[in-house]
Amino acid sequence: MTEARITVNGKETPLFPATPHTTALDFLRERGLTGTKEGCAEGECGACSVLVARPGVHKPTDWVAVNACLVPVAALDGQEIVTSEGLATGGEAGTPPVLHPVQEEMAVRGGSQCGYCTPGFICSMAAEYYRPTRCAHADTDQSQSAEHAEHTEKADAEHGPNGFDLHALSGNLCRCTGYRPIRDAAFAVGAPTEDDPLALRREQAPPAPVATEYTGDDGVFLRTNTLAETLHLLRERPDAVIVAGSTDYGVEVNIRSRRADCVIAVDRLPELRELHVASDHIEIGAALTLTEIERRLDGDVPLLAELFPQFASRLIRNGATLGGNLGTGSPIGDSPPVLLALEASVVLADADGEREVPLAEYFTGYRQSVRRPGELIRAVRVPLPLSKVTAFHKIAKRRFDDISSVAVAFALDIEDGTVRKARIGLGGVAATPIRALAAEAALEGEAWTARTAEAAAQVLRAQGTPMNDHRASAGYRSAMLGQSLLKLYAQTTEAVPS
Repeated sequence: MTEARITVNGKETPLFPATPHTTALDFLRERGLTGTKEGCAEGECGACSVLVARPGVHKPTDWVAVNACLVPVAALDGQEIVTSEGLATGGEAGTPPVLHPVQEEMAVRGGSQCGYCTPGFICSMAAEYYRPTRCAHADTDQSQSAEHAEHTEKADAEHGPNGFDLHALSGNLCRCTGYRPIRDAAFAVGAPTEDDPLALRREQAPPAPVATEYTGDDGVFLRTNTLAETLHLLRERPDAVIVAGSTDYGVEVNIRSRRADCVIAVDRLPELRELHVASDHIEIGAALTLTEIERRLDGDVPLLAELFPQFASRLIRNGATLGGNLGTGSPIGDSPPVLLALEASVVLADADGEREVPLAEYFTGYRQSVRRPGELIRAVRVPLPLSKVTAFHKIAKRRFDDISSVAVAFALDIEDGTVRKARIGLGGVAATPIRALAAEAALEGEAWTARTAEAAAQVLRAQGTPMNDHRASAGYRSAMLGQSLLKLYAQTTEAVPS
């Protein structure tokens, strides 16, 4: 073990006297880097966004934007981050700093008013600015301005002529400027120059994971080098909280003042960060972030590809993992319905070995599962081949970055007009995510017609035990279950069911 340190804007800084539960946000602000703000403390507003050097998908390093309000600073031991203050260059010996291209565009296009949210927007925008494949999808005429973006053939409402994906900003909220000038700034940035230090930094590997034992008055934060070491540690501390991106636990720390005696991080364990495609299954490491999975699979699992843009925001997906989403056992998590429809299983590991459990048998009650003390989720396995007809319908009050009222995932095999196989995963209608077994049975062996869809939709409406809460009534949830199947039928045929 070495003294816990973090590199911030190119300078190494010790973590002490921060405590194990001190967030990266508070750590930075206490050191005068006040561009990083706290807005919601839940990972929804993005005012706290910072850049972290992470293992890249297309280059050795990716600059990834994360919510500093959720990540314990101890989780960044040995790592390298950049804040909004670190994006500008120069400024030494009394000379004015040179604004980063993202900062420059935000300034000249009126993307800032009160300025509270601006540094977070800039960090999220910078992460997209440095995305290696962005300029590969850009319009060849980089002189196209943001005002002409909507007239550019390769652009649409959410993608600029420069390849900028506005979903990169889906986790950032602005209350006064409005989003048009921010979008204009995003669509106006060009490509990084050849001497851009952060662009050059992508060609080198990110900092290697380091073992961490950081102790304070409010607990201990631990990270080991290998899965075996972690599993032995879990045997000794079965009460420990396991974290990866801390997108769930960080909210507990901030909003409910939770302080676990022991937190064990698994996000950098190489055994949990692998993705393998075999002849009969795809194995996805439990500690790969959703963004990493999305970019590595590159659409090869269409149902997952449909899920990812609807799962929270890019800032959350940059930290959240499938292992974490399943490990919390939430009945309204977005990934369980999709994985249930894909007939996925989870690989559970402890110090004695591994076992594979079908996801349909994993959940046992509200936020409860078959996972035993000392076990963790090592991987998720999706069997191959995949069903040809798939869809994910998320019913929520907002289009993006919202909690589901109801989530429905479909995976159907339709041959010669007949449903040979149907798998339907549901979220938000029971104490656990569930399979809609009765609706599946109502579909299988039947012709894929409006009559079949309507009959099965009636069955689907009765699945689960939906409840009334502030997001939706039980009646609404039941109605949306049936409507989702009718929508699927309409999407797969030219005729809309009567």
